[in-house]
Amino acid sequence: MRPVVQRSLLQAGEPAAQVVKPAILGKGFRPFFLLAGLQVALLMPLWLLMLGGAKAPPAYLGGPFWHAHEMIFGFALAVIAGFLLTAIGNWTSRETATGGLLAALAALWLVGRLAVLFADHLPRPLPAVLDLAFLPVLAVVCARPMVATQNKRNYQFVVMLALLFAGNLGMHLGALGVWAEGSRKGAWLAVYVVIAMIVVMTARVVPMFTRNATGQKSIRNLPKLDAVAAGGVVLASLADLATLDERLVAALCVATGLVVLARMAPWGTRYTWNNSLLWILHVGHAFVGLGFLLRGAAWFTPALPATAALHAFTAGAIGCLTLGMMARVSLGHSGRMLAVKPIVAVAFGAVVLAALLRVFGPLGGNVAYRHSMNTAGGLFALGFLVFVVVYTPILLAPRVDGKPG
Repeated sequence: MRPVVQRSLLQAGEPAAQVVKPAILGKGFRPFFLLAGLQVALLMPLWLLMLGGAKAPPAYLGGPFWHAHEMIFGFALAVIAGFLLTAIGNWTSRETATGGLLAALAALWLVGRLAVLFADHLPRPLPAVLDLAFLPVLAVVCARPMVATQNKRNYQFVVMLALLFAGNLGMHLGALGVWAEGSRKGAWLAVYVVIAMIVVMTARVVPMFTRNATGQKSIRNLPKLDAVAAGGVVLASLADLATLDERLVAALCVATGLVVLARMAPWGTRYTWNNSLLWILHVGHAFVGLGFLLRGAAWFTPALPATAALHAFTAGAIGCLTLGMMARVSLGHSGRMLAVKPIVAVAFGAVVLAALLRVFGPLGGNVAYRHSMNTAGGLFALGFLVFVVVYTPILLAPRVDGKPG
């Protein structure tokens, strides 16, 4: 068997840096991946209690939109922040945030979470102000090294952060009664932006990771098909958000879903089933295609709930890919071998099963819906709880090779 080629996140270049203490503040992935895991492990059970009537949901956003907001702008945004703060340092050979600045960023994210959770006890504009503050600061911190090094290829991520801010603003405007459709439109805008990020990044990393780990030289990505997939995501999401003719939206979504799945053909998925760090990424990407197909199928099959596509995107694509990338990046960027413990592979399986139950469970009627919601939520929380338990010592400890980060 060929040895696994150890590479840094997305690019081979390493930023010049000094060892930072405590280690948790040495790289962006460390605090933000830990916060993301804790967010799911703690708030998913809380959401299940709200669904069961044991606890009243916050009135500020309302139960479903509170859940959507915290899964997108709490959990998913924490993973995005940790990923970008780490990756941009490698792309530009300049640090983004370490030490005190990184601690301040993590604290600002946490303030937003507390502000939204306790919004009913705060003056009405304050939760929005506190929560909205994080994304502009993150965008500036990410943009500085890219602008300084003219890393134009990755400017798109700053634009995506700006669009996420727009989605968050829309949700708060809805909560404040300023824009009736703000919560729904803002949530869907944010989901589509995260899916666009996934489509861009998986094309870069999934074939490369698979080729490096398996030694199969035939594995590659198809740049033209990647461009069509990215363009399809943009067109389908814009058509959906603009509430264009549903037939057009359905056609664009089905076409996009097929292209997203088709581009996986040369990615070597069949070689990944004995490597958990690979198959979880392939499965997560497949959920993107499934989400678009389900969104399109909703027009052909009215019995199909609108939440099926939404949860294919969120619980499926975002859940699987974030957990897989968090597990991989935490190992690689702490100087460890890219191999997970069996319990982590079980956690991957739990999240995949949770996503499938959440997507398809409601098709079985009201009783199946309630059971699938509880089971899916429990499995999803369990998957990320395993990450927290297994990876907290790794995230808190210095790199094993003594290098910065």
